[in-house]
Amino acid sequence: MDKVKTKKIKFSQDDEENTSNNGSRIEAKDVKVWYDDFNAIKGIDMSIKPNTVTAFIGPSGCGKSTFLRLFNRMNDYVEGFRMEGKIKIDGKNIYKNKINVEELRKEIGMVFQKPNPFPKSIFENVAYGLKIQGIKDKKFINDRVEKALKQADLWEEVKDNLKKSALALSGGQQQRLCIARTLAVQPSILLMDEPTSALDPISTAKIEELIHHLKEEYTIIIVTHNMQQASRISDFTAFFYLGELIEFDKTKKIFTNPSNKQTENYITGRFG
Repeated sequence: MDKVKTKKIKFSQDDEENTSNNGSRIEAKDVKVWYDDFNAIKGIDMSIKPNTVTAFIGPSGCGKSTFLRLFNRMNDYVEGFRMEGKIKIDGKNIYKNKINVEELRKEIGMVFQKPNPFPKSIFENVAYGLKIQGIKDKKFINDRVEKALKQADLWEEVKDNLKKSALALSGGQQQRLCIARTLAVQPSILLMDEPTSALDPISTAKIEELIHHLKEEYTIIIVTHNMQQASRISDFTAFFYLGELIEFDKTKKIFTNPSNKQTENYITGRFG
């Protein structure tokens, strides 16, 4: 896969407070999150570089997925959600009132824990996002669907059966189809919330290899409970515990020489 220049996101209707991103795609500054009275995220700072894979690790309920969903404002749908601090993507504060959230979500793709194909054909699943954007050019759609399926390493397996129901695919194929559906609308950031936890080892290996190749074109953030997976596929790892960011560093350092005793205890299985 040829490396391409990372495109800059344009989703703000107001450039006030837009500042230099200092070479980072995503910056979080003193981010706090509440669900009603529960303080789920407690003042986190983080900077994520382009064309990297960042893994979020930590025990269940520590705030990993909540923090991940801040980047495409998925938490906005949760009753009682409240956020303080700043999250900037390409220097733009995405929690300003005049941000176009619909445009934001086109640029930041999301892959969920369990494959969620629509009860449609393989082709219609991948083309879905293009069609709801009002795109009608059949050749354009066909080309984009083929490209997305190739990016998701699924084309050779399904190219002769594009009219087949997506629900007939295996679990691993369904997850790659969901990745293709996300890629078809050409986001520049991919969020993955435990994308292999429901898959068998062979399918998991294919998704991991896919992530390795996709980072040439995308900035990827993955939530995972699998320590071995984090160490295999990520460039940077963030360890969360009880809503706090305990440690964030290069993955090799986190797994061989962590600075924090809590981190060491978690990755060695002493708790979690």
